[in-house]
Amino acid sequence: MSFIAILLALLLEQVRPLARTNPIHEMLRGWVAWVARNFDAGRRHHAALACSIAVVVPSVAVLGVHWLLAEFAGWPLVVVWHVVVLYITLGFRQFSHHFTAIRNALEQGDEGRARELLALWQQKQAGDLLRREIVRQVIEHSVIAAHRHVFGVLAWYSVMAAIGLGPSGAVFYRLCEFVPRYWTRPSLTATQPVSATLQNAASRLWSVVDWMPARMTAIGFAVVGSFEEAIESWRNYAQRGVGGSDGVILSATAGAINLRLGPGFEPQTVDYGAAQADAAVSADRPGQEPAPVHLSTVVGLVWRTVLMWMILLALLSLARLLG
Repeated sequence: MSFIAILLALLLEQVRPLARTNPIHEMLRGWVAWVARNFDAGRRHHAALACSIAVVVPSVAVLGVHWLLAEFAGWPLVVVWHVVVLYITLGFRQFSHHFTAIRNALEQGDEGRARELLALWQQKQAGDLLRREIVRQVIEHSVIAAHRHVFGVLAWYSVMAAIGLGPSGAVFYRLCEFVPRYWTRPSLTATQPVSATLQNAASRLWSVVDWMPARMTAIGFAVVGSFEEAIESWRNYAQRGVGGSDGVILSATAGAINLRLGPGFEPQTVDYGAAQADAAVSADRPGQEPAPVHLSTVVGLVWRTVLMWMILLALLSLARLLG
């Protein structure tokens, strides 16, 4: 059932993507803001309580609907419910419009427009970036977004569904990612201050929740890309002791497609000294400089990884049926 629900949700999302502004996401933003407003007292136990309420209550509500449908309605409506939840939480089209717009601008030679779109996507200044740095940041941001919107959701959904908890894993994962990002958003903190204690608690929860899915994504990229180089790049990143799941994903991606990505590569905003900068990082950061042609390479890497996980889920579902 999980394989069918994921397949249908992905197909539906490609045909009719969820609008960026929709009532469900607006309701969740209101919910998370309400939790911070009513439970943020600046102390650790209050922060833990607020985080738990923000992510667990919607997850339990989704699970409750799953159980009710399974008990009284039968499996067809259960599948429909899974598809609905996955359609809301899973999908490329929730971020791919940024990637496509920037790629089109670069292909047309409009670097100024590409910088504007990148700044809008990342919510930070990008006015002095060189062309290769624009491409590098687009690739990095796209890979992380693919992990958080697709592979991480698939991991938590599949595990929780396998133990009888329905689609609650998909909601739990997406909320764990959304909560710390929303509580640190300048537009929110300007009107409704959120304590550093609550922000730190949400970030710690996210780092724990994302630890295993991030490594599964990194392994997936290694399998469908250049395996030995991806593992070596991952190992080098771990030896530097930087830490962070995003760095694991980016280091594996860098090795899988032979690019310079990830933490430790400082952006170049001027042309002079570029050769010296390249020589300085080439020893411990091998690979090519990101170029617009590599954007298609990243798209292929991500889709091959999706296909790999779908085949794996199909085989597991078939084995379960035959068993």
